[in-house]
Amino acid sequence: MEITRISPRKIYEEIAEQIKQQIVNGRLQPGQKLPSTRELTESYQVGRSTMREALSMLKAMGLIEIRQGEGCYVRGMDERELEVPQFEHLFTSTEAIFDLLEARKSLEMANAGLAAVKRDEQDLERLELILADMDSELGTEAVGEKQDLRFHLTLAEATHNPIMVKLLETISAQVEVTIRESRRLQLYRNKSMTQRFWLEHKAIFEAIRDRDPARAQTEMENHLLYVEQQIRDYLKSKSG
Repeated sequence: MEITRISPRKIYEEIAEQIKQQIVNGRLQPGQKLPSTRELTESYQVGRSTMREALSMLKAMGLIEIRQGEGCYVRGMDERELEVPQFEHLFTSTEAIFDLLEARKSLEMANAGLAAVKRDEQDLERLELILADMDSELGTEAVGEKQDLRFHLTLAEATHNPIMVKLLETISAQVEVTIRESRRLQLYRNKSMTQRFWLEHKAIFEAIRDRDPARAQTEMENHLLYVEQQIRDYLKSKSG
């Protein structure tokens, strides 16, 4: 793929735009695998966090899909899907950030209830494995965040409804970009906090395992309300 010099302002947006243009003009074809994150960071001469933000934005646009353990692939789509979402207001408006989190909470609660009804044994095995990985990696920031996202996506897949999965992928990518633009919370560095997250995820899992949709929704709501409160406290400390 071609690399063009970029301006220093909003670097991850410039990178996302460059890759988007290569998808639009056909230089990157549907199904084609992008270079690894390491190779991209070296090519663009930016940090890994900047490149992750660019890839998250491309995923939020629906231009690429990120396959666990495999890498990033260009999606095939209609030209009408190639419009870039305008997220800049989310980065500066606290109200919009919480509108987005509220939408995520509603979707995740619905997913939890549906998964409790439709999950199968393979879904339970996958969720249990993620919980075990979380437990063994408590307090590891990058890994903790990755396992958290993995849990919620796997839960969405347990609904066996591809639309719910796609909705979660899109809104999660937008949440990720928005919070990182706000200098990203230190939610995964604090071991006591990650321990609490693990217990909350475990409670969600147990409700799904027990086929109790009402309890699954309640546990999911409690978890996301706690995360939301941490975000509120963080933004308040920054504005104060």
